[in-house]
Amino acid sequence: MKRIILIAVLGFFALTSKAQLIFDLGLKGGVNFSKVSLDLEDYNEDAITKMHIGAFGRIGVSKVFVQPEVYFTKKGGDFSYNPLSFAGEFDYSAVDVPLLLGVRLFDAKLIEMHLLAGPVFGFVTDKTLKGDIDDAQFNKEYFNDHYVGLQYGAGIDVLFMTVDFKMEHANKIYEAPTFSGKNATFMVSVGFRIL
Repeated sequence: MKRIILIAVLGFFALTSKAQLIFDLGLKGGVNFSKVSLDLEDYNEDAITKMHIGAFGRIGVSKVFVQPEVYFTKKGGDFSYNPLSFAGEFDYSAVDVPLLLGVRLFDAKLIEMHLLAGPVFGFVTDKTLKGDIDDAQFNKEYFNDHYVGLQYGAGIDVLFMTVDFKMEHANKIYEAPTFSGKNATFMVSVGFRIL
């Protein structure tokens, strides 16, 4: 067993001695363009603009890295429902924890481009429904307390600054007795590496 561990450690050092190690920590924030899609007929949805702020890290070797993030975010969406003639807005806050795998496409001295994809785990901290809604199924008690989703996108690093463009598709964020809703969010983030 000791030989296997020793061989693994030596192999790791042999690989990383020629490879560029990646270790970054930073702060990031940006805007969300978010909408909730319900599985109802005669339903109209519109995106709303919200924000997110938090931190990120990068750990990897050469062109491949893992990018864990944690941030406070606001999401939701506007809706209108024709048969009952009412409109409103889903509005919720969450702590999101994405765990993204990144690949560098190219790495010049001053600029670097990368692709990102991976799961996101969301924990809802505040939820409201706004508007002229007279239907028992539109109630904040039907918001889920947590969700899992998928994030994917691309980004550019310039010196110590990073800009990411990501799409997020979350599983059911809202579950009423006769319908449910999923959230989709396009995110633009600007980050600054501090380490």
